Amino acid sequence: SSPVQIPGTWSRLSAARFQGYGIKTDGTLWAWGAGLHGELGLNNLTKYSSPVQIPGTTWDDIASSQVTVATKTDGTLWSWGYAVQGELGLNDVINRSSPTQVGSDTTWTSVQANWNHVMAFKSDGTLWNWGHNSHGSLGQNNRTEYSSPVQVPGTTWSKGSIGGTNTFAIKTDGTLWSWGYNGYGTLGQNQSGGHYSSPVQIPGNWGTIVAADNHTYATRKIFTD
Repeated sequence: SSPVQIPGTWSRLSAARFQGYGIKTDGTLWAWGAGLHGELGLNNLTKYSSPVQIPGTTWDDIASSQVTVATKTDGTLWSWGYAVQGELGLNDVINRSSPTQVGSDTTWTSVQANWNHVMAFKSDGTLWNWGHNSHGSLGQNNRTEYSSPVQVPGTTWSKGSIGGTNTFAIKTDGTLWSWGYNGYGTLGQNQSGGHYSSPVQIPGNWGTIVAADNHTYATRKIFTD
């Protein structure tokens, strides 16, 4: 019930319900916990109670849930784990227990993931989503599931966050946009209920955003002379 140090010098961490992941400062990627659907990327379905290295030394960003996605320093995108709704972005619904490259692009910069939906950003400011979409959380103006990355309109996206079935993203001009399921007023649109299948702006100038299943937190930018 108190913090206990995990050895190593870590630069990035990600946690899912039953798994943990960390990237060390040397670019190595490590995983531990349960691998029921291959979520650990270790080519098996074994549980590990200590960090085990996933092959490679150039990992850069990591996000995880039942699906795990990661970028490398060369701009490539990789995924593994559970794929029942196309969450791996590999144009199928086949689980993977080892990292598999998504497409051939080398401009991926950052990733976000929840249990059945992935979002990723490219260096050109574009935003891409894939996976579960029954609430419009992929921002495609429909509720169709996609098993390959599909672009959300715009070229100035900079960061974002995914809740349960809701999605948020901030543009380089500080505007904040939301879409997906609006139960409990999660999307910040001054009403509760319904769905938005395309991005809708939330007034203000924003700096960061963190989404959960049924609520959201964000910080605003305040300018003074």
